[in-house]
Amino acid sequence: MKILGISAFYHDSAAALISDGEIVAAAQEERFTRKKHDPGFPHHAVDFCLRQAGTSLAGVDRVVFYDKPFLKFERLLETYLAFAPRGVRSFRMAMPLWVREKLFGGPARRPDEPLTGRHMDLAASVQRVLEEIVLRITRSLAAETGIGNLCLAGGVALNCVANGRILRDGAFRNLWIQPAAGDAGGALGAALAAYHSFAAQPRAVSSAMDSMKGAYLGPEFPQAEIEKRLRAAGARFHVLDDETLLSACTEELTAGAALGWFQGRMEFGPRALGARSILADARSPKTQSLLNLKVKFRESFRPFAPSVLRERVADWFELDGDSPYMLLVANVREDHRIPMTPEQEALFGIDKLNVPRSDIPAVTHVDYSARIQTVHQATNPRYYALLQKFYQRTGCPVIVNTSFNVRGEPIVCTPEDAFHCFMGTNMEALAAGNCFLRKSEQDASLAQQYQSKFDLD
Repeated sequence: MKILGISAFYHDSAAALISDGEIVAAAQEERFTRKKHDPGFPHHAVDFCLRQAGTSLAGVDRVVFYDKPFLKFERLLETYLAFAPRGVRSFRMAMPLWVREKLFGGPARRPDEPLTGRHMDLAASVQRVLEEIVLRITRSLAAETGIGNLCLAGGVALNCVANGRILRDGAFRNLWIQPAAGDAGGALGAALAAYHSFAAQPRAVSSAMDSMKGAYLGPEFPQAEIEKRLRAAGARFHVLDDETLLSACTEELTAGAALGWFQGRMEFGPRALGARSILADARSPKTQSLLNLKVKFRESFRPFAPSVLRERVADWFELDGDSPYMLLVANVREDHRIPMTPEQEALFGIDKLNVPRSDIPAVTHVDYSARIQTVHQATNPRYYALLQKFYQRTGCPVIVNTSFNVRGEPIVCTPEDAFHCFMGTNMEALAAGNCFLRKSEQDASLAQQYQSKFDLD
């Protein structure tokens, strides 16, 4: 039985297809249209899912549309307001402004506005309140049900700090978070709900870590097609065997380069997990600001996440479990921290953030925490092999992993997307399949003012 799930028309539309309960494909429409959080009908994502399943729409048994529970209520409310007295309209227009500027003591921060102490205080306060609410809910659930396992989905489940607190709180023994926890994941949820609930089909428990296949559910490109597309884009590259490619990438990373990494099937969800990633050396204190300012074109304070070999995660972090989807925060271990001096502790904001706090400063937040991705050989063998090579070379099993895009851009989908982003930023090297590109060898005329192509987020 083939079921197509669709999520669309309000935020980050997507499509997913399952066959006899197995997830075959899932992708967000934004990756194809290059429009961030594209809410339109996911024509391209649907086409991809059908191709991946080797079928047409005629071969699909059911199509399921994911709808907001409050969407109908919203339509009723808007209809009412259209005929209500003028005073109701005035109230509706005034409320957002009042909430933004009165409740929070001033206007919302613009994307290009410098970060102030007020902005930091507001963000920290909202985060703290969110965590306390989430913990009250999860503790209550644990007490009422007595169940030791918790699964999370929905946009708030992308809040890695809150997720880390749930795990450390201990009310639940095990925590699993859907990698596409936002609106896009509704397409997959709708398809699975139709199969298990509407069609009353039994659930088969996977012998693997889970049934998400590492979230690598999007398009992939054979080596020959990558070469063809790169040549058409004007790229100059070397085709290397696997071992030589991994060695070349390790050399670039240890030399301080930013490396584009385009491999295998694209991730489903907002996180880059080693298929469409930009990689760098986590040991360098310069990596964070350089990647933010010269590659991602965003504020220097924005944090990066570490990818770490699953077998080594407990050696470097206060976590001894799976975090394959980069959705848990845990502290760097004490023996890898660098104590701060009283003078450094007295610093504030960006000044304090710039102080190296561990042996892997590029991924260590100001409170010694990190947003961790554990890398597993079973789900991403090539990325695992690169980390293993880097570990053998440096003694460190951790590298920086950030999404392959610039600020405001959807994560790259195709080889052409990867090459254009590579040429429009200060990345020094790119590995696309077995093609290896160095910026110094490219046609300089193909460079473009890339950061101005996308709206700031």
